[in-house]
Amino acid sequence: MPGTRAGLIAGLAMVAIVSQFFRSSVAVIAPELIQELGLSPQALGLAGGMFFLALGVSQVPVGMSFDRIGPRFTLAAVSVFALAGAVVVATARDATGLIAGRFLLGLGCGASFISAVVLLSRWYPSDRIATLYGQVFAISQIGNFMAATPLAWMSQTVGWRTVFWGSALVLVAVVGFFVWAVRDQPPEQPPLARGGESLWQTLFGFAQVFRLPGYRRVIAIHTVAYAAMATVLGLWAGPYLHDVHGLDGLARGNVLLAMVAAQTAGMVLLPPLERRFDRRKRVILCAAGAVIAVLLCLALLPQPPLWLAVALLVGVCGFSCYSPIIIAHAASLTPAHLRGRGSAAANLGQVSGSFLLPVGCGAIAGLFGEAAPGYPPQAYQWIFAFLAASLATGALVYSRARDRRPSEGMA
Repeated sequence: MPGTRAGLIAGLAMVAIVSQFFRSSVAVIAPELIQELGLSPQALGLAGGMFFLALGVSQVPVGMSFDRIGPRFTLAAVSVFALAGAVVVATARDATGLIAGRFLLGLGCGASFISAVVLLSRWYPSDRIATLYGQVFAISQIGNFMAATPLAWMSQTVGWRTVFWGSALVLVAVVGFFVWAVRDQPPEQPPLARGGESLWQTLFGFAQVFRLPGYRRVIAIHTVAYAAMATVLGLWAGPYLHDVHGLDGLARGNVLLAMVAAQTAGMVLLPPLERRFDRRKRVILCAAGAVIAVLLCLALLPQPPLWLAVALLVGVCGFSCYSPIIIAHAASLTPAHLRGRGSAAANLGQVSGSFLLPVGCGAIAGLFGEAAPGYPPQAYQWIFAFLAASLATGALVYSRARDRRPSEGMA
């Protein structure tokens, strides 16, 4: 298995599973965290967004390291921060500890998903990247599954602190497998030339990426596409179901499981549409429009029936599975020698949105009082409206980008 395509996919999927678990591990236990750690709404939003702020901070050094050292050992090195973060969260006594732990977790997961983009682009033809990335992302939803009902059950059984201690041990095993199984390029290809650029030239490569024609418009929708869904699934769906519909931890976990299942199915079904229609832009805009419509329904209905609320939340996740197509669009614009920095630049947009949207939602919720008694339905209406407006803005900017068909290959 080491140095094979099977080893590559397995290693990427396992790393992504752990990253997804850490990303989404706040939502289902948010009410318990609020009570035990005394979190304000702003602190809850900051804890959710801090993971993504750290991801953003890590993107420039990670992208540089990918092009100079390679994804394999870069990922192993930054995972030390994730290990430290899991320990800090497990021992947190207040909001500061939780936020610091989430920041370290984000730093440690900074190479997880861009390693998939870079490595898949080296091992497979360009017209297969979105489909394969979608498959890796679909498998990674096991992490989101584990952060739903299983996390709620384990938290009630052994406590959420014990869960994070266990996750630290799992992380060590997964990173060890990744280093053993994955190689930076196929064995039939010669080793990539590295280290020829000065530090200044390496940094200048990021500026080159952002000057690529159409690249910034692609980044515009990438900034909000995943972030809108992640803000709902990873942070606010749990409190919404608790405050508006009165669901307990296990019931909330079951709804989150359904949301993750919809996302998993979408990751398998939606990305291949770019190859079927040989269009990226059209598929992206149609999917984004569907998500905007669902978010507007949630914004306009203060207390919908539970079945409808669940269906709409599931719809947000199911229709939000077009990020692999955006990533493929961005990668198709990037020359090979800038591929690591290009992937990092694209991911920087995504994680920036994934930090800013939760923080913005936390600020909105804070306008309606403290979190301890729960937020009123109006708070969630404004949250969903804010997410819909953010996504609509990104889609509008992206609508002016030139499409690059899968059949056209890479830049």
